[in-house]
Amino acid sequence: MSEKNALENLVDAAKAKVSEGVDRAKAAGHDIAAEVGNNPLENAAHKVKAVAEHAKADIENAKAKVNLEETKEKANDPL
Repeated sequence: MSEKNALENLVDAAKAKVSEGVDRAKAAGHDIAAEVGNNPLENAAHKVKAVAEHAKADIENAKAKVNLEETKEKANDPL
């Protein structure tokens, strides 16, 4: 596998941030559904789904940070 250049790392970081935003929005939806629902079992299921979405968002955030760090390293490398 070839090493990615700075632009590819930057694009990957942007993709990860978009995915993080989507996951956080899904988590918020599940958080709301868990609070307003009338069925305790469904509310519990929404809480579990929200936790999973929050975890996915955290992973995407970590991916973005790694890609940004790699972008900085490559930008600072002499040609």
